[in-house]
Amino acid sequence: MPADDPPSIDVHAPDPVPRRHGRRLSEILTGLAEDPSRERISIADLIASMRDRTLGALMVLFALPNVLPTPPGTSAILGMPLIILAAQMTVGLSPWLPKLIAERSINRGDFAAIVTRAVPWLNRAEKLLSPRLTILTHPPAENIVGFVCLVLAIVLALPIPLGNMLPALAICCFSLGILERDGVWVIAGLVTAVASVALVWGVFYTVIKGAFFLIANAFS
Repeated sequence: MPADDPPSIDVHAPDPVPRRHGRRLSEILTGLAEDPSRERISIADLIASMRDRTLGALMVLFALPNVLPTPPGTSAILGMPLIILAAQMTVGLSPWLPKLIAERSINRGDFAAIVTRAVPWLNRAEKLLSPRLTILTHPPAENIVGFVCLVLAIVLALPIPLGNMLPALAICCFSLGILERDGVWVIAGLVTAVASVALVWGVFYTVIKGAFFLIANAFS
């Protein structure tokens, strides 16, 4: 009796398990936080988990803390990885971070506590995200977004009073838009970027003008 033919596999059929790169950022972070096989979570773990979504996701994670008031020096620490990632997005390179940064890790329990606080906010944002105006989320528009984020990341890393919150918010809008292919959020990021540059320039101009005024009075 001839053996039964093996069942055919439809290569065009959808995967029974969604591919990881299709999961949302909140789902990826929750999965890592709930993984009992991990004692610590490193940036390298995040890169491996997010795959082709790494650039946008990491930029959100590094920019988001700067949206709220943070201790002095925080923006300079988080700004450097943002500069590296934004530069890679500008030229279309795969995400990479220096070993010194990639190997930094956090205890899984502490990571889970952070995720627990962050996920509700991410969920709210993700509910507003949907594929729209997708031409703005693919190259060459994506490369232009990367360049704008690079400029914003440099501004964010500078010790400018009130100079980190709006640039960080703009980077978050850009990155979430790229993550979910939502051009509306990219436009929102552009509007916020213009506002942030105007604010930073105003602060910078005021500081310079004040310095010249003090110098002029000192020698008068």
